[in-house]
Amino acid sequence: MSVDRIEEGDSKGEAEAVTATSPTVRYYPVAPGVRLNVRSGPGTGYGIVRLLPEGARVPVYCQTPGTKVTGYYGTSNIWDNISNGEFVSDTYVHTGSDGYVADRCA
Repeated sequence: MSVDRIEEGDSKGEAEAVTATSPTVRYYPVAPGVRLNVRSGPGTGYGIVRLLPEGARVPVYCQTPGTKVTGYYGTSNIWDNISNGEFVSDTYVHTGSDGYVADRCA
C-alpha cells in the first residue's frame, strides 16, 4: 500500500535545503508491508518524489514538524529528512520513540 493520510492542515510550497548537524546518522526500518511515499517537503501537500519499497530502511538526518499524519506507528506531525529535499512521515518509520530522535532540521 502507498501511504500518507492527512489528519489536520496541509503544507504546500517549496522545500528548503536541509543540512544535517548530527555527525551520526542512524538507519530505521519502514513499517512492515508499507510502500512509503517520499515527499519533497514535510507534509502531504508536497509532491511525491519517489516510493520506498516494502522492507526499506531509511537514514534520518534531521526531523521537522509538518502535516499531522496518522500512520502505522500512531499520529504525529514529525517528518524525517531522509535525503536532501526528501521527507517521510515519522509515523511510518520505526524509531522506537514518539518524539524526536534526531536534531531538528535547520
